[in-house]
Amino acid sequence: MRPYVPMYRRILNDLRVKIERGLLKPGDKLPTTKELADEYQTSVGTARKAVEILLEAGVVEGRQGLGVFVPDE
Repeated sequence: MRPYVPMYRRILNDLRVKIERGLLKPGDKLPTTKELADEYQTSVGTARKAVEILLEAGVVEGRQGLGVFVPDE
């Protein structure tokens, strides 16, 4: 049996893998938290938590009024 993984961790792990594999490239905009919540069938707050952790880790960068992006290398 696989251990339980909280939904925010699933989202952030999926986004991190997409960035590492080049599915999300430098300069690409991430889906909105609403879009992520819809995709993962969870709350906007859960999706926001995943994105905030990625922001704090420097994996992605926020641009005021524009969204969250994969940083240019």
